[in-house]
Amino acid sequence: MYFFKTVYASIEQLGAVGIFFVRSCRGAIQRPFRGAKIIFEIYTIGWQSMAIVLFTGYFTGMVLGLQGYHTLKRFGADGFLGSLIAKSLLAELAPVLTALLIIGRAGSALTAEIGVMRLSEQIEALECLAIDVYNYLVSPKIIAALIAVPLLVFVFAVSGMLGGYFSGCVILGVSPGDYYQSMRDVADVETVRMAAIKGVAFSLFIVTICAFRGLYVHRYSGRGALALSRTTTYAVVISSVGILLLDYLLTAVLI
Repeated sequence: MYFFKTVYASIEQLGAVGIFFVRSCRGAIQRPFRGAKIIFEIYTIGWQSMAIVLFTGYFTGMVLGLQGYHTLKRFGADGFLGSLIAKSLLAELAPVLTALLIIGRAGSALTAEIGVMRLSEQIEALECLAIDVYNYLVSPKIIAALIAVPLLVFVFAVSGMLGGYFSGCVILGVSPGDYYQSMRDVADVETVRMAAIKGVAFSLFIVTICAFRGLYVHRYSGRGALALSRTTTYAVVISSVGILLLDYLLTAVLI
């Protein structure tokens, strides 16, 4: 009996998330167009995450360069180090790690922000003023994430390639010409398109899950500080695990 109740609750919550996503997308194309809020969210999600994305991308590239060099050196193929790093970053590591960083830095804050507004009855106040909550709160975040996250994916990738260059060429002595040429060979339109599609899909997924848990914290977690902490933790965990699952599905479709 407990199993069926759990399955029913999961299906019900999945349907609620779907309805939430549709309403949020509809709010993005409805008036008024909240340009100022979108710019602020781009600053919050994108620009304030730039430093950690650059730092993580650079050292990820350095580690790839170090590991890849010693692996390729066994086969006399260290000249292909650039292709290994570029393909790994663009196809997988840059979208996934960027998404996980955004979840930890911006996604958790998003859930807490909307959750506090719900628990302090600010959401009800907006509804009493006939303000569309989705248009006012959620849609600007979705639009901002659609702009910021794909750009951060490519920032991560470029930073990682520079880190791989420093590790492979400056420290380990790989030819810069071979590194650059092999990198160009794999950084084709299909690989860049895969990175862009994953960035867009991940941004929609992150904002939908985090905003949904914040907006309906009273329904699934109760009220009070403990409920807010639980729903924020739940949003981060589900978003992180979901990103890995979504990455596999997108790779299987796009590869």
